[in-house]
Amino acid sequence: MRGLPAAARGYIGCAVLAAALCTAPAAGLGADAPWNSALALATLYGLCELLRRCPLPGSRVPYGTVSGAPGGFPAGWASPVLLAGVFLLPPPLAALAAVPGAVIAPAEPRSAAARRLWHAAELALACCAAAQVFRALGHHPLSAPQFPVVLLPAAAAAATFCAVLAALDGGVLATAERHPVRTAWRGLLSHSLGPHLVHGLAGLMMAVLWCSSYGPPAALLVLLPMYLSCWVFDRYHRERAAHQATIRALVQAVDIKDRYTRGHSERVGRASVMIARELGMAEDRIEALRFAGILHDVGKLGVPTRLLRKDGPLTPQERRVIELHPEYGHEIVRGIGFLEEARAAILHHHERLDGRGYPYGLRGHHIPEFARVVAVADAFDAMTSTRSYRRARPVPVAVAELRKCAGAQFDPRMVRALVASLDRYGWHPELVTAADHEPGTGRFGRGNVTPRDAGGGAPAPVAPVPLPERAGRDGAR
Repeated sequence: MRGLPAAARGYIGCAVLAAALCTAPAAGLGADAPWNSALALATLYGLCELLRRCPLPGSRVPYGTVSGAPGGFPAGWASPVLLAGVFLLPPPLAALAAVPGAVIAPAEPRSAAARRLWHAAELALACCAAAQVFRALGHHPLSAPQFPVVLLPAAAAAATFCAVLAALDGGVLATAERHPVRTAWRGLLSHSLGPHLVHGLAGLMMAVLWCSSYGPPAALLVLLPMYLSCWVFDRYHRERAAHQATIRALVQAVDIKDRYTRGHSERVGRASVMIARELGMAEDRIEALRFAGILHDVGKLGVPTRLLRKDGPLTPQERRVIELHPEYGHEIVRGIGFLEEARAAILHHHERLDGRGYPYGLRGHHIPEFARVVAVADAFDAMTSTRSYRRARPVPVAVAELRKCAGAQFDPRMVRALVASLDRYGWHPELVTAADHEPGTGRFGRGNVTPRDAGGGAPAPVAPVPLPERAGRDGAR
């Protein structure tokens, strides 16, 4: 845990202490407590976590490489086992049953011990709280359940399980990854409440079968649909990986053709994500904006290479040819359905608020929001990157130029958002490579990236920099 900020170490330590206090009463339950059921459920959950290391049939991707449900919670095929424990066991035993599986679960190498300790603590707290809620809402003999009466406390317990995980994960994002407090919890509960309610129902089915005359072996049958859902989820990730490969291929093609701006795409994408997070955009829009940043200059594939690599000044005719690249880019990605809103940014990222941009001379808020974000990110990276004809400008100088042009060329709101994010996270262009396009591997809590690590982008306009001889190449107007 030495590599974690002090606030994160304190936060995780408090969670571990709280989990220990929740499980401590188990020592006083005596021999009459359902210890056998707790041991069986703990073993079953541990086996499920070990299976995450094994590939799914027809897939080379092991469970452990796929994150949980949207929002990052452990809403995979083993969640019903934990929720069955919530319904079957006293709160301290329900918390204990989650610990072994969380400790042996796959974890990223970076701070692996701290991650396992954290997951064990948060799962123990969530199970304990859910079990308390289930029992507080009445006595529910699962050997003879009364449907649909038992569904209400079961749903409340599953919702509590989800809410505790959301609250704890938001805290670790704010402390370990320094996410803005106002956005650290955004989407965590809403994105995972539905899956947890479904798994709560599956957990209730497991608990009922566990207490029935058929016994625990019958309860294992409930895991079959969970396994199938993971198989479907794996297919979804394979499709998403294909999307990423498509984008990577397009970016590499642009980098090969225009060697002056190699790596620029990824950096602009990262800066676009920083702006979007500061503005509080939803995660799905942030992902689309990242794609827009990466691909906004993909239209350079339609521009003659001799113009992109020309060393001397561009003639007016050559400049007009290069200024067609937003329209070329829009046509190139027109048939790629998953880009959606990103297409507008690709087409309009060279528009200006005063209407002097291209290709259509749009003004003010007639320019799509994504395009206004990418324009600022684009100009910032162009100014802070070293080119063959000039050295990189310091970040403060680039920020001053952006502020100078805010209101005429750039949206002042986007400029303020970038400046605020730079103040919080700094700018580390060396962290981005041409292959750094996949979000979702850097966050301590569950697998999303912080604004500092968010990658992706494309060449940016350098209008604040008076370089008319490079106007076509870098996008200066």
